[in-house]
Amino acid sequence: MRLTAKQKKFVDSYIADSNATKAALEAGYSKRTARFSGAENLTKPNIKAAIDERMKRLESDKIAKAAEVLQYFTTVLRGEAKETIIVSTPDGADAVENEPSIKDRMAAGRELLKRYPADDRMLGAQIKKLEAEADIMEAKASAYRTPEGQDGGLNKLLAAIDESIPKDGDVNDNPD
Repeated sequence: MRLTAKQKKFVDSYIADSNATKAALEAGYSKRTARFSGAENLTKPNIKAAIDERMKRLESDKIAKAAEVLQYFTTVLRGEAKETIIVSTPDGADAVENEPSIKDRMAAGRELLKRYPADDRMLGAQIKKLEAEADIMEAKASAYRTPEGQDGGLNKLLAAIDESIPKDGDVNDNPD
């Protein structure tokens, strides 16, 4: 169902300030019925759908997508983004295009790396080590729960496995 001209004005005004009574007045409803008409309009499926659709469109236009953020961080990191600064000169002030500082570039690089941690080789090695340790701890816990785990032979074997786990700082720099 399509909206009337009055309903379209109501939607436009309601989107602007989320006040149904004010939107009804601005759309041309009488002062006497504006409060009731505004509330009633919010219950009508076609008006509610129009408001929801418009809000969704506005929000999607205002909120940066992940790709947009990553592209911006990349332009900063590469020094392509420019910042206009005002500098004083003997003749007054001039606007100067400034490249990002090293500090800004490094911050952009850190932000990018936060989103792509799997590309970091050292992080990959650390994750591999943690997964191995988790597997061993899970096996130990399982063995301790069984009656066979109560005897000393199995416990010695588990202690030997535990000793073979590299400690912090023993991680191989070349995980491949």
